[in-house]
Order: sequence, then C-alpha cells, then structure tokens
Amino acid sequence: MNLAINALIETRASTTRYQPGRELPEALIRQLVQLATCAPSAYNLQNWKFIAVHSAQAKTRLHALAYEQRQVLDASVTFIVCGTLAAHHGLAQALQPSVEAGILLPWLVDSWVNAASTAHMDNPQLQRDEALRSASLAAMTLMLAAQGMGLASGAMSGFDSEGVAGAFGLTANELPVMLVTIGYPTAGNWPQKVRKPLGEVLAFA
Repeated sequence: MNLAINALIETRASTTRYQPGRELPEALIRQLVQLATCAPSAYNLQNWKFIAVHSAQAKTRLHALAYEQRQVLDASVTFIVCGTLAAHHGLAQALQPSVEAGILLPWLVDSWVNAASTAHMDNPQLQRDEALRSASLAAMTLMLAAQGMGLASGAMSGFDSEGVAGAFGLTANELPVMLVTIGYPTAGNWPQKVRKPLGEVLAFA
C-alpha cells in the first residue's frame, strides 16, 4: 500500500535492526533503483551509480568494510550509492533520450553540454560536490521509495570508502558516498527522532 508523501516523510525512520534471512526479489531491487533515478541532478547529469549488495558473500565483504555493523548482514539489500566524477563527458548521451522524447531541443542540449563542460572540466572540487549532491538526492529518493513499498531503510556513512571502492570494483571516477540498507524491520528500532523547532532552521528573506 502506498502512503501519501507527507506520511512517507513523517514515518520514515533510520533503521538498524532488520529481520535476517528475508530476501528481496531482483525485480523489486530494480524497481527501487529505477525510482531512485528520478531524483534531480545538475544539467540532468544523472551522475550516480548503485551497487546492490544482496548475496551472502557480498554482504560479508561489505560487513567487514562497514566496521562490522550488523545491519549490513541482516538487511535484505545494502546499496552502495556512488556519485560519478567527470560526468560532463557523458552528458550529451545522458540527455539524448530527452531529445528523442521531445522534452529538450538539440540546441538546448548543446548549450547545457557546453556550460557543464566549461564549469566542470578543470574543476575537480565542483565535480566532487556535484557527485555528493546527486548521490545524496538519489539516496533519499531510494529511501522514500522503500518506505512507500512498506520496507525500512537506513543511511550509513560509517564505512571504509577506499576499501569499498577496491572490493567492489569501482573506477577512479566512482565515489562511494553512502550505504543504504533496505529490508524488513524487527523490534528495537527507534521511531523518527524529534527534529529541531522550525524557528531554529527556517528564515525568510
């Protein structure tokens, strides 16, 4: 059953305790990632990559690199959410389906490609910033998609980034940004923790 978006956001909680041994079908894993790719990215770079860690062997490898946090073993799947560097090189190809769908005109694509290339070409910091932004937006979309399917999720920043990159065959342009565990929760998880008052985080200009 799909919940309204407000309810999805308000009921989502960071889950660390899962029912072990419960798998997700590959079709459902694909659907989760398909929804995650609906997240926005600058110029529609789509500068992300997802590795679905769901086999017992792969979970064991990742568990060691995630400081032996138990949820990596117990969750149905843990996604390594990556941001890609130098994504401007593939922007024209990424935008071509939008041209074919009649959404973007070719001249606009050329303009975006030129602008992105100019901004990103010799700016590794901007490439990294965009990779982090895009991967984070995709990860949040992934978690909301899971929530809408009645699954639980948790974002993890505690892992050996270089070790993960080596163990899972990432290229130099694929930056592991976070892990997202998804599965069926068990008892002992906290509900969503209380947030700061709006007056402390909102300003009008």
